[in-house]
Amino acid sequence: MQTSIDLLRHGELVGGVRYRGTIEADLTAKGRADMDAVWARLDGQVELIVTSPLSRCRLAAEQWAEHSGLDCEVVADFREMHYGAWEGLSADQIEQRFPGELARWRENPVGMQIPGAESIETFAHRVTHAWDAMLRDHAGRHVLLVAHSGSLRVILTHVLGAPLSATRRVAMPYAAWSRVRHNECGSLLTHLNQSA
Repeated sequence: MQTSIDLLRHGELVGGVRYRGTIEADLTAKGRADMDAVWARLDGQVELIVTSPLSRCRLAAEQWAEHSGLDCEVVADFREMHYGAWEGLSADQIEQRFPGELARWRENPVGMQIPGAESIETFAHRVTHAWDAMLRDHAGRHVLLVAHSGSLRVILTHVLGAPLSATRRVAMPYAAWSRVRHNECGSLLTHLNQSA
């Protein structure tokens, strides 16, 4: 029995690139249009939409589902990592307040603890647990998962059997679309970071 899972990162956000984590943020018009363009390509193939609860993912997912007569399942564990003291900050602001720590994070976040944040290990555990549950509960279906760069990087490294440190070696552009096929033999990444 084959399961297909399309992975879609949310689009560009108002206010530029920041470590927003679990902070709510609005999509730009371009960000939403880029997501809609990917959905236009997938509509008619997807049987179920699963989404992070954060509005930058959830609002589009719910609207697509309603328009296409699909169920939309909100899964809290697919939300972005909580960045603690880095939440809402740009890279420059993090460097000013925590010199050298962002470079260390980008090199290898394993074993690192950002003040007040989830550890990468705790984050990866909840995301992969949700992923495995989704594969089990929706076996044989074609699912679209709308989520975040952090959670999708964790999923991709999990699928590839790569170490957690490899999450920092996977590009994840806004509105990037990837596809994983899963069966009794395991998972296969068939598309990576496609655009509409």
